[in-house]
Amino acid sequence: MKFGMNLLLWTGDATGETYLPLFEKLKKMGFDGVEIPLFNMKPELYAALGRHLDNMGLQRTGATVRGPEDDPMSPDPKVRALGVAHNKIALDCCQAGGMTVLAGPYHSAIGLFSGKGPEKSEWDRAVGSARELAGHAAACGVTLAYEFLNRFECYLLNCAGDAVRFVQEVGHPSCRTMWDTFHAHIEEKNTADAIRTMAPVMAHVHISENDRSTPGCGQVNWKTTFDTILATGYDGWMTVEAFGQSLPELVAATKIWRRMYENEEKLAADALAFMKTEVERRT
Repeated sequence: MKFGMNLLLWTGDATGETYLPLFEKLKKMGFDGVEIPLFNMKPELYAALGRHLDNMGLQRTGATVRGPEDDPMSPDPKVRALGVAHNKIALDCCQAGGMTVLAGPYHSAIGLFSGKGPEKSEWDRAVGSARELAGHAAACGVTLAYEFLNRFECYLLNCAGDAVRFVQEVGHPSCRTMWDTFHAHIEEKNTADAIRTMAPVMAHVHISENDRSTPGCGQVNWKTTFDTILATGYDGWMTVEAFGQSLPELVAATKIWRRMYENEEKLAADALAFMKTEVERRT
């Protein structure tokens, strides 16, 4: 198992040298790698960052999202094409920076709703965009890990069953999906059954508490989660995804109005200890 930390707890742009001391601290804590937000879409910046992280011995994954202006599910061909193009650039950034997995809900626009579930035409457009993207992912050596979100954040993929069906219809080996404990806590009726459903195509795991603070301190069904993930033989990334108030634009999206942890570094250290203890207990 590899243990990672998503940088969105601190920043939406980890390029440059500002966060190098933080990376050193995360490495010293015992993290195997970091998850890099991909919003500043310039591959050369991630190539430079990748060299720094190589020197530290930190591996990495990437994460991105799409919005209404570049929705890969849009009925507008220009908007849809822009969504595919931006996802391809995100993959180029991954390749440049040595990121092996691209996580996130980049299948459709986050925060955009029609007032009902996805129509067949919407679903088909999203699948078509993903098929176009999958070939580029393969060329970049990156695995697509499409994320299902709870019903309050998107309406295309809201549960494990949706995500698995999506991946199966795309039908490309580079196209897979991921498990996020926060979204699953809201949407799944049976955690174990849902994880087993997803297991054949699960490429990534986000460890996230029900209130987005320190994993292990809330109401997620952690025993069943770890029992089942380990029983499936999954041996990829377990990456902490927690949110705070560092990024105003993210506060608006995640609705984090109050501080729920002592400080970011303590959250990271406590989360890593929690994950390692739960995994070691079962191996």
